[in-house]
Parts: sequence; structure tokens; C-alpha cells
Amino acid sequence: FYNDVILDHTRNPRNHDLLKYPDITAHVVNPFCGDEVDLQIKVESGKVTKIGVQTIGCSINQATGSLLSEAVENRTLEQIETLSSLIHKAMTSDNSTEDDSLGTLKVLTGIRKIPVRVKCALLSWNALEDALCKLKN
Repeated sequence: FYNDVILDHTRNPRNHDLLKYPDITAHVVNPFCGDEVDLQIKVESGKVTKIGVQTIGCSINQATGSLLSEAVENRTLEQIETLSSLIHKAMTSDNSTEDDSLGTLKVLTGIRKIPVRVKCALLSWNALEDALCKLKN
């Protein structure tokens, strides 16, 4: 599962800088391994205009944070919620269809072959969901 896309995003993370003055933030930790994700999002007119994702931990966690940042930037909150749901389904269900709408994120589905690493791959997505919940409240 360490393909070229995952290795590239680990070595060259996108949107890694801390975003100043975000509209929403989230911080999550995987208590089993210690991986962490900090997320900042700027939202304008219901669309993510800027995102910052900082990850600490394994390469899967780092790559996923980077992939997530590219996938959600310039999308509406509704589109992001749908995408997040698709990712969770693809990562946790043996019977999930590997929908082409996942685009580059489809590379993450190979991780589900090693169940202990799925939590690493979903950590950034969990941070995103936490941030979106804060925005709704």
C-alpha cells in the first residue's frame, strides 16, 4: 500500500502550513499509536477556501492528511460531507464499491488490507468531521 502517491504525499505534504485565522479547527489523536492531526479550515460562502493540516506520526497518517487537504479545498461543505462518508465506507466495508468519485483518494483503499492501519488513514477524516460538526453548532 506504500505506492507512489502515498510516498509523494508523505515526502511532500500539501497544505502543511498552519493556517492563521481559521473559521474552524480540530485536533485529534489516535490513542493506540500516538498519531496526531491538527486541522484548520477557512470557509467562505459555504466553500472551503483554505486548509491547513499538520500531522505527526506514521507515513499513512501524514499522506492521508495531505491527500485530504487537496481533496476538500474549493469544495462545498455538502460535497465534503459526501466525500468523507464515501471514504469512511470505502475504508471500513469489505463490500464497499471503490467508487471512481474518490479520484486520487482511491489509493487509500489498499490500506484496508491491514486493518490496524485503517485508523491511521481515517484520523485526518475524523478531524475533518469534528471540524464540520463545530461549524454546524
